[in-house]
Amino acid sequence: MNEQIVARHWLAIITPKAAPALATSTVLILARIWNANGAEHSLGNAVLMAALALAAAAAGTFASIGAAGDPAIAGTAFATSGALAFAGVAGYADGLPLPLLLWVLATTAAYGLAVRYWRTERRERLAYERHTSERREEHAHVERVEALRAGAQIESARAGAQYAEQLATALLTRAALPGYDPAALTRAGLPELPEIEEKPA
Repeated sequence: MNEQIVARHWLAIITPKAAPALATSTVLILARIWNANGAEHSLGNAVLMAALALAAAAAGTFASIGAAGDPAIAGTAFATSGALAFAGVAGYADGLPLPLLLWVLATTAAYGLAVRYWRTERRERLAYERHTSERREEHAHVERVEALRAGAQIESARAGAQYAEQLATALLTRAALPGYDPAALTRAGLPELPEIEEKPA
């Protein structure tokens, strides 16, 4: 079975790879805008961001505890906690060296987690494609066997029909021969052949 090959656009290929850098860059830009609008050395803003970051980290901890823990929720909560802490420090600090250093660290950590996720996703996708290919080959083999079996049955039925037609033609031809006497054949010890009744025209 032939499947249609769909070529992905280059943006669709690059966007997932650039997502961690875009996310950390967006947080840095928003934090510096916030810094320029009064967050620099604002103790209240720093306390607020610290409280939000701690709350997100606590939510991630609770989401990852126990058998009912959800890794997706826990990962989202920890990522939110890190983003809030990064935004708080980048918004509170004066100058760019510390925010840029934090941006590099956050981007590196984000890519480290993303590479692990991409590797797992690629492994699962390859396993799924391999399984699908094996199932497709198995079904194709079954279809080929069934097609051969059906073809053999059709050929057998066709050969039987041809044999019956030839036998009937031979009987009619023999009965139409001059001097044909079924009684003489019976006297000679040959089995009696059934007489063919001709339908009235």
